[in-house]
Amino acid sequence: MLPIRTSRPALAAIALTVSLTACTAQAADGKPSGAGAGEAAAPPAKVTVMKKAAGSPVIVTASGGTLTAVRVADADGGDLKGRTGAGGTSWTSDRKAAPGTSYTVEVTSRTADGKESTTRSSFATPAPDKVNKVTLAPGKNTTVGIAHPLSIVFDLPVTKKADVERQLKVTTSNGTEGSWGWVKDYSGRDRADWRPREYWKPGTKVTLEADLDGTDSGGGWFVRDYRTGFTVGTAQIVKVDLDSHQLTLRRDGRTVRTIPVSGGTPGGDKRSWRGTAVLMAKEGTINMNSETVGLGDAYNKDVDYSMRLTWSGMYAHAAPWNAAYFGKANHSSGCIGMSDENAASFYASVNVGDPFEIKGRETKGTVAEGNGYGAWNLSWEQWKAKSALG
Repeated sequence: MLPIRTSRPALAAIALTVSLTACTAQAADGKPSGAGAGEAAAPPAKVTVMKKAAGSPVIVTASGGTLTAVRVADADGGDLKGRTGAGGTSWTSDRKAAPGTSYTVEVTSRTADGKESTTRSSFATPAPDKVNKVTLAPGKNTTVGIAHPLSIVFDLPVTKKADVERQLKVTTSNGTEGSWGWVKDYSGRDRADWRPREYWKPGTKVTLEADLDGTDSGGGWFVRDYRTGFTVGTAQIVKVDLDSHQLTLRRDGRTVRTIPVSGGTPGGDKRSWRGTAVLMAKEGTINMNSETVGLGDAYNKDVDYSMRLTWSGMYAHAAPWNAAYFGKANHSSGCIGMSDENAASFYASVNVGDPFEIKGRETKGTVAEGNGYGAWNLSWEQWKAKSALG
């Protein structure tokens, strides 16, 4: 049997931006597929892998043939999915290459006369200098009130807000209209909230797909994706009238109870905020110290049935020491106080995410967007304008 002769063109190096190994498909008898004994195999297609920095898609091109299969996988076996362009001579990954990640690339190409060859290579992206992480609210698989936004707080600054926002996908079970808006959290960190145009409809299921891995925030790289979801519960609204010193709980459009309360003392920093505040957390019994909110040594005590409304320290809670003022006058240090009995039953009735719609002449201003969840104090047009995507 004569030895198979291979011409120099078949041994030519394939030009790649990263090192590749070319393989020619073999027939069962050991001869190059489609080539008889003594025939020179046609040169394979020239495949180029355009290896770019983290934050860019992986691009594969072929000349002298077309791409029939491309696989880009990380060290954990996860694939960068992609699509072939018109004519079959290019392939682009849907996702960006992530920082600090090793990839293997396997490409099968075909020449015009039907000959296939496979090339394999690998590359790694540099590790990021800074990694950005997020805190999501509400928690995964929770049930919340009709005013709770989907909220993302970022550990590091986000200067490329549009790039980040493009990677955030919100899906609702009933096609709820909503928009992202960027605010400065009370902590000073960047925050993005997704608020519906109007209060959520009860029963709405909300999911977030944050495909952030490989995205540069401008203050640091994301090195993972995030997923979360929650359900909207009962339609409850808490209306607080500090002029009449009454709190009213409405459920499904009906008043279910009214409670006498006392709000912040008029004439100074002890006044309450007005506008819509969202119940952020039911914190139970906590220690409240006036020095932590800039009110000197006015108080330092344990407070029962504490329901947080703002980061700046406004709560609804039991305030038995203020009993003489319930339903009559505002005489607190900014919180909405009520009797122990009323606080206990009210605490059991409300849900995180319920809106508190507060009004009163003797207040110190409207709850800001980042001071808790104050987005509802902006009109829909004002809120949409806070999106980085216009």
